Amino acid sequence: MIVLGLTGSIGMGKSTTAAMFADLGIPVNDADAVVHALYRGEAVPLIEAAFPGTTKDGAVDRAALSRALAENPAGFRTLEAIVHPLVREREVRFVKAHRAAGAPLVLLDIPLLFEAGGRDRVDAVVVVTCDPGIQRERVLSRPGMTVEKFELILARQMPDDEKRAKADYIIDTGKGLDSARAQVAAVVDDLLK
Repeated sequence: MIVLGLTGSIGMGKSTTAAMFADLGIPVNDADAVVHALYRGEAVPLIEAAFPGTTKDGAVDRAALSRALAENPAGFRTLEAIVHPLVREREVRFVKAHRAAGAPLVLLDIPLLFEAGGRDRVDAVVVVTCDPGIQRERVLSRPGMTVEKFELILARQMPDDEKRAKADYIIDTGKGLDSARAQVAAVVDDLLK
């Protein structure tokens, strides 16, 4: 079984691209979705202990956690030390289950694949990219997004050109959905031939 990693900076179209792989029948493990589940489950008491006052009604209050991290950016390391091992555990279970089921290819959608040292867990990497102007427009149109938040997120991510240099495949989402779908299909064809 081939384990394909999918990554890309904020606003590049990674989630849309992951859905295109899923539409082709490729099992997808979405690290962001796993984090959202953990924020309503087993990570809650750990995060509350590390960042008091950031949980509410048995779930992580993402706005409160964002404020805590904005006040103390060093807290990102603490948060990652809590969350990354839990996400990794779910990822291992996902890969094992699909390997046992005989899937020829699975996709691990990992936003910080390079930054979190995940390259060694995948056989190949797809980097999703687009023009920086398109990226900025997409991100700043999100509810509650500010230029400051966008810049804080970008500062934690490897620059796009460095990601592209490390990629086995590149999907450019700036050319429209049909183009992106064709690029995804070409990647799947290449991997499964």
